[in-house]
Amino acid sequence: MLLLRAETPRVGEAIISMNEQEQIFRRIERRFMKGIVEYGLIEDGDKILIGLSGGKDSLALVELLARRARIFKPKFSVVAVHVVMRNIPYQSDVSYLKEYVEALGVPFVLYETEFDASTDTRKPPCFLCSWNRRKALFTVAKEQGCNKIALGHHMYDILETLLMNITYQGAFSSMPPRLVMKKFDMTIIRPMCLVHEADLVELARMRGYRKQVKNCPYETQSSRSAMKGILHQLEEMNPEARYSLWGSMSNVQDELLPRKFTTDYTD
Repeated sequence: MLLLRAETPRVGEAIISMNEQEQIFRRIERRFMKGIVEYGLIEDGDKILIGLSGGKDSLALVELLARRARIFKPKFSVVAVHVVMRNIPYQSDVSYLKEYVEALGVPFVLYETEFDASTDTRKPPCFLCSWNRRKALFTVAKEQGCNKIALGHHMYDILETLLMNITYQGAFSSMPPRLVMKKFDMTIIRPMCLVHEADLVELARMRGYRKQVKNCPYETQSSRSAMKGILHQLEEMNPEARYSLWGSMSNVQDELLPRKFTTDYTD
């Protein structure tokens, strides 16, 4: 297990006891394992590429998968990749990420790429950046002989995407815990799909994760932060809103939804 010394708490900050730290990590690990089992995310013989952005979620995902990979069944292996987008002023502390990953016994890969936002003005720059990062993950996964790519999306990320798709696309869809990409012969998995963001925030503080410096010129154009605020408002109305929203994705009552009426006028 990787032990990183957390930063010394500033005056006024609460100090989390070792017992509380253990409880938080065990809670994250239980929800992590529940997601893996319920959605069949890991199978014997898998080689999984972890998308390591450097944020708290992906750092936690590396630790969780590394710990799980040391357990006999299912037997699988992992490798982590950090994608650097050269045209975005994102200052990655690559040496820190490499040290963190390798201390957990996970191989580390650095991959550099870039995109030109002027080549497709129909798509927002955030979409193009995300698409090119995803393309890089597929490239590295194939090079490393991986059959799955693990992303660090947690429950809030998935629910925010659900709200965004309903609002902007008129579609009841989100990011599934398991997505088979037949065209690329690859499966996307999100093992932290049931993990709460608040617990990951606490874990980041406990572990003393070093924040990466991001100064993206397109970030203000994203609607995700607005959806995060809406989700918090829903939870103020109903503290169980996150569970209701999650349950709605597997409890679609077709007979209570509008359906267009069609008439066959052919003789």
